[in-house]
Amino acid sequence: MSRGKILRKLASEVLGEEVAKRLWGRIEFIGDIALIRIPPGVEYTELIPLAERILREFKYVKSVWGGYPGVRGEYRLREYVHLAGEKRSETLYKEHGCLFKIDITKVYVSPVLGFEHRRIAELVRPGETVINMYAGAGFFSIIIAKLAKPARVYSIDINPDAYRYMVENIRLNKVGHIVEPILGDAAKVVEERLYNIADRVLMPYPDIALQHLPYAVKALKDGRGVIHIYLHVKALKGEDYFAKAVRMVEERFKEIGIGKIKVLNKRVVRMVAPRVYQIVLDTEIA
Repeated sequence: MSRGKILRKLASEVLGEEVAKRLWGRIEFIGDIALIRIPPGVEYTELIPLAERILREFKYVKSVWGGYPGVRGEYRLREYVHLAGEKRSETLYKEHGCLFKIDITKVYVSPVLGFEHRRIAELVRPGETVINMYAGAGFFSIIIAKLAKPARVYSIDINPDAYRYMVENIRLNKVGHIVEPILGDAAKVVEERLYNIADRVLMPYPDIALQHLPYAVKALKDGRGVIHIYLHVKALKGEDYFAKAVRMVEERFKEIGIGKIKVLNKRVVRMVAPRVYQIVLDTEIA
């Protein structure tokens, strides 16, 4: 039986079918920690019996936490509550052959982005210089360094805890000769020292990507190259969310004086709320 089917069965047995429908698909595993995203209207105490069953069923899980909806603040952190097992929020997490040490309460992390981490890495060409403007604990940056052949990856984050874990993860994965960790505000870092050097820029922070787009353009060599823009798009019933995303990005490029771009690819990363989608556009300025 798959892990998903087991989780659905456990949730149904412990909480009943109606609650299980809203819940079982919201359980994630990061290293030896299980995360239950708490649905609206459900008290965290109701989830403790399920957390205890998860510990019994999945022997490698040592701690279970509940996560409240949404992320908060410039560090994009979710509020968590401990449910069962060891009261420990730090773990080792493997993804695409790379090892990451993280603390779920101090660093933004989402297993849903695993496909995206690899997808971007497979687009990087040998010898490229890459700037990751919002690197967190280094997932995109390190996976690019391990799976592609970039010349350099500049990996920026403003969160001191994320920076500390990023430095540790660079060491763990032995990519210090490629990935340079930088603590600071991405816009200021680009303005001060990383302008006109990049072939590719990553902007995986949907809330501020459009705001910071001028700095991503400044980072490109001679203003030409690829920018991966992540954004949240709210689509009305029947509205084409891809068309809306492209329109939002094209309008922003025009505001900063760039009239023509090429959209190389577009995809939905995930749904973040009813009719609100996280979308990535791979754009190129030629």
